[in-house]
Amino acid sequence: MTTSQSTYPIGTPGRPWGEAEVAAWQSRQRVQRSYRADVLDAVDALRSRFDVIPYGQLDYPPDSYPLLAIRSRDWREALPCVLVTGGVHGYETSGVHGALQFADRHAADYAGKANLMVVPCVSPWGYERIHRWNMRALDPNRSFRDNSPAQESAALMRLVAPFRDRVLVHVDLHETTDTDESEFRPALAARDGVAYVPGEIPDGFYLVDDSEHPQPAFQQAIIDAVAKVTHIAPADARGEIIGSPVVGPGVIAYALKALGLCAGITDAPYKTTTEVYPDSPRATPEQCNAAQVAAVCAAIDYALQHAR
Repeated sequence: MTTSQSTYPIGTPGRPWGEAEVAAWQSRQRVQRSYRADVLDAVDALRSRFDVIPYGQLDYPPDSYPLLAIRSRDWREALPCVLVTGGVHGYETSGVHGALQFADRHAADYAGKANLMVVPCVSPWGYERIHRWNMRALDPNRSFRDNSPAQESAALMRLVAPFRDRVLVHVDLHETTDTDESEFRPALAARDGVAYVPGEIPDGFYLVDDSEHPQPAFQQAIIDAVAKVTHIAPADARGEIIGSPVVGPGVIAYALKALGLCAGITDAPYKTTTEVYPDSPRATPEQCNAAQVAAVCAAIDYALQHAR
C-alpha cells in the first residue's frame, strides 16, 4: 500500500510541519510493547557475564528511558574495539533482538580478541511505539552530527567518543519494512512539505557500505554469511535497491558521515549497515534475528583477520 503526501492525515500539502502538526502526530502514537520487558530485562540477564554501562537517559515526559550498553568485561586498551548498534530506528525489531542475541550467544567467542560494545536499543521511545522517529518527529539516523537535535544520537556519540578512534568495525543493525512505504516515507514527505514519490521495497537482506571508504570484500564476506540464513535482495529493473545503484551483490553505498548516519560515527575501517526484510513470506522472525547475528559475526571475523 502507498500513501500520497496529499492524503497523509497530518499537515497541509507543500507546507512543512510546525509545532501544531508535530503535536498532532505525537497524539497518534501509542505504546505497543515494553522496552523494559523486552530490552532492559534481557540486558539485566547478561550482567553476570558483561559490564552493563548506563550512558544516558531519554526524558520524554511523562516517560523516561534509561540507556544501557553491554561491554566486554575483559576490556583492554591494547585490543581493537567492535561497536554493534541496534534499534536506532526503534521499529526495526530484529536490530534490537539480533544485537541482544549476539551478545548472549556469541560475544564470548571474541574474549581476548576484541573489546565489544553492544548498544541494543538506541531509540527506546520508538521501540515501544514501533516508529522510525523519536518523540520530536526526528529521525535519529539522520542526526549523528555535532549539536545533534536528537537525544538518542547525542547520547550514543558521547558513549563512543572515548574509544571512537580505536574502533575497528562497526555494524549498525537495521530493517527495511513494508511500512517504510505505507507510513514512514509518506510521513517524512508530509513533515518536510514535499511531494511523496513512491518507492519499491526489496525482498531480502542487503547492506549499506560507506561510499567514501568502500570495503567491497568486507561487505561480500557478510553477504556470503547471511545468505546461509536468509535470501539476499536482488537489484530492481534499474539495477538499484531503494533507489541506489547496486555496487555488489546485495550491497549499496551511502555517504555515511555526511548524511548523519549511525554507521558514520567512527572512522572504523570496516563499517556496514544491515537491512533485514521482516515482511518477506520467505523469512521468519527467527531468521531475521539470525541474519543480524550472522552479519555481526562475519563482520568481526573478517575485520580481525584482515586488520593491519
